[in-house]
Amino acid sequence: MAETLLSPGVLTRENDQSQITQGPIVAGAAIVGPTVKGPVRIPTLVTSYSDYINKFGGSFVSGGATNEYLTSISAYNYFQQGGNTLLVTRVVNGTFAPATSSILDSGSSPAFTLETLSWGINQNNTGSLGNNNTLVSGTIENVRWEVSNSDTASGTFNLLIRRGDDNNNSKVVLESYSGLSLDPTSPNYVEAVIGNQIISTDEGYTDISGDYTNKSRYVRIKSVTSPTPNYFDNNGIAKPEYTASIPVNGNDSFGGGAGTLSAVYGLSSDNYTSSFNLLANKDEFKYNVITSPGLLHSTNSSALSLLLTNTQNRGDAIVVVDLVSKETTTIGSVVSEASEIDNSYAAAYWPWVQVNAPNTGKLTWVPPSTIIPSVYAYNDRIAAPWFAPGGFTRGGLSVIQAAKKLSPNDRDILYAGKINPIATFPGQGVVAYGQKTLQQKASALDRINVRRLLIELKSYIGQVGNTLVFEQNTLATRNRFLSQVNPYLDSIQQRQGLYAFKVVMDDSNNTADVIDRNQLLGQIYVQPTRTAEFIILDFNVTPTGATFE
Repeated sequence: MAETLLSPGVLTRENDQSQITQGPIVAGAAIVGPTVKGPVRIPTLVTSYSDYINKFGGSFVSGGATNEYLTSISAYNYFQQGGNTLLVTRVVNGTFAPATSSILDSGSSPAFTLETLSWGINQNNTGSLGNNNTLVSGTIENVRWEVSNSDTASGTFNLLIRRGDDNNNSKVVLESYSGLSLDPTSPNYVEAVIGNQIISTDEGYTDISGDYTNKSRYVRIKSVTSPTPNYFDNNGIAKPEYTASIPVNGNDSFGGGAGTLSAVYGLSSDNYTSSFNLLANKDEFKYNVITSPGLLHSTNSSALSLLLTNTQNRGDAIVVVDLVSKETTTIGSVVSEASEIDNSYAAAYWPWVQVNAPNTGKLTWVPPSTIIPSVYAYNDRIAAPWFAPGGFTRGGLSVIQAAKKLSPNDRDILYAGKINPIATFPGQGVVAYGQKTLQQKASALDRINVRRLLIELKSYIGQVGNTLVFEQNTLATRNRFLSQVNPYLDSIQQRQGLYAFKVVMDDSNNTADVIDRNQLLGQIYVQPTRTAEFIILDFNVTPTGATFE
């Protein structure tokens, strides 16, 4: 991790002094994986499962069978357990592109062209028509358009974005736009109302081009072929050279989309690399836990190593790592895989679990990272990030069963190997029964609740520090910092997150030479609370007649 400041900013550092040898902005989870639809490699915020389905789809048909990606199963469980925001990044295998459709004018020339925000051949629905103007290839996952109330006198028209599987007698209108114009000087100019932005990604950043923000959830304006600037003459009458450019009433489909959905577990490491690099930008993308369900360390260690390194460099999130496939049943193999990782910003669980897939209803085996973010969300909802997301109170899993019922000895071996057991208890169900990080060294940071506490503290205090950049390096500025940080840490202590704390930002660490280097130094000492993971109860059997004092 960077330990120096080369440009103006805030550097938050932590010094681990806990070796055993002696309210912030709330970020949600991030998930990287394949989806049925949606923009490719563009991190997109969703705020509910219905929002996820709307943007990324649910199930799809492949080989005559209905399938569902682990991404959607994870999103469903996350929101079911109280998660608020989810940052979804769609990865694909092969070349993907959006579908387009041209809206014609009275001369059968394109007036303007729409382009779907989602990419893939499942956005195409060109082809034959059925009864009531149904699109034979129209589905719930794609869209169609309809122009109505075209009026050359006013130069306006209405546009409907309809669901691809509807018909003229039973329209499913997703979006409706009234009084649109092709006149760039009009407040209802079609590009201004719908949007024309193109969002692309490069290693570590997003690039946005286009003059108008995308306001539609389904389409953007790819181009306006026949604009009508200053549509009216000085008498308020439509100019004859423009009237033929107004779109005519009608409806049509989309085509030209490219990219076929892969099998449920069909993606390789290469599909994830650019997305992991993009999500390394902590200023642009906020989250506190990240997963890529189905990307196994045993087969994709290079991609996951990149994710682990990037997350450690960010310092504000934790990775839930899937170690092995469901077919790996020997605990020794699982422990061996975990031994290759030494990172306090990561955690691993085992074994796999079975769930009811929300869209297909099928019983489906999923790796732990599919379900664990929902445990963290539930933990944070009923307690706080510095509480252990495990055990009977906060670690219950909403699953059918675990792939292996662990014995106490199994749990001991796994926990000694830094793996959190997913245990089955009669009458209690399936429980995340551990909270270790994948750090090798024995310290406070080998526990998830302490790591997440530090993430929470650095996030809030870093935000406070950001408000002081370029301020005068004076006592007033230091007191301003202390007046916000001390009450915050006190509230954490009151809510059982800290045993004690101390904040130093005064003349003792801000000497004249420090001030001359344009630095403001603060030292924060915290004693995280520890969890009771090993409870020992001694039962003493005494002879008859003994007294208890």
